Amino acid sequence: MPDVAEGAPAPVAAFVTAVPKAGALVALARFVLLLPADKVGWRPLVALLAAATMTLGNLAALWQDDVRRLLGWSAVSQTGFGLMAVVALDRSNLAIPSLLYFLFAYVLGNVAAFGVVVTLRGRSRLDEYAGLATTHPMLAAALVVALLSFIGVPPLAGFVAKLALMGAAIDAGYAWLAVVAVVNTIVSIVYYVRVLSPVYFRERSGPMPVLGPVAGTATLACAVAVVGAGFAAEPLLRSFASAVLLPG
Repeated sequence: MPDVAEGAPAPVAAFVTAVPKAGALVALARFVLLLPADKVGWRPLVALLAAATMTLGNLAALWQDDVRRLLGWSAVSQTGFGLMAVVALDRSNLAIPSLLYFLFAYVLGNVAAFGVVVTLRGRSRLDEYAGLATTHPMLAAALVVALLSFIGVPPLAGFVAKLALMGAAIDAGYAWLAVVAVVNTIVSIVYYVRVLSPVYFRERSGPMPVLGPVAGTATLACAVAVVGAGFAAEPLLRSFASAVLLPG
């Protein structure tokens, strides 16, 4: 994932780090629901996989100086959070709505974050983001919204998504996994702040050309949607609660 995020064209990286993840998590959820629960002990395995995935993604992201590679490792970590909903399937009424809402929130935030990279013509080194808040304040604001949503700061969609995922894990009897998720959330603050720090606290030494207005407008629309999804979380979760992963 980080190799693709760094090496692929930025729009492709935005797609690959978001859409296949959503499809894979839904496919995994449907697969485990087909397994005979009394014969296949898949739940502890998925719980360990969730903990290992979010921890690996976070620890690897701590050392990245390339924004696109950092977002790639962030995508790995976010996958671990999504797996918490899979663990809770058939044990918590929050499992399916939390999974679908999390995927919705993550895709919006991911497209917003990579939209900033695209608008900045694929720039990826941290020092290339110095002074972005001065030269392009709206792009800086979109990046802030996306990254704070990844952390889980209220009232953004990522906050509600993580809260629902942790609630589902606790309902399913995996409180320890919710604790691991909280610890990983705290760790993630470090590397997201490393991205935002030069944006707001360093001066730009030269011009920062960007793409035309279409890319910037699409990026801002996704950032606004992240905020809107946070405020509309209750009706969205209610609508997702009626979703079914397998035909009756």
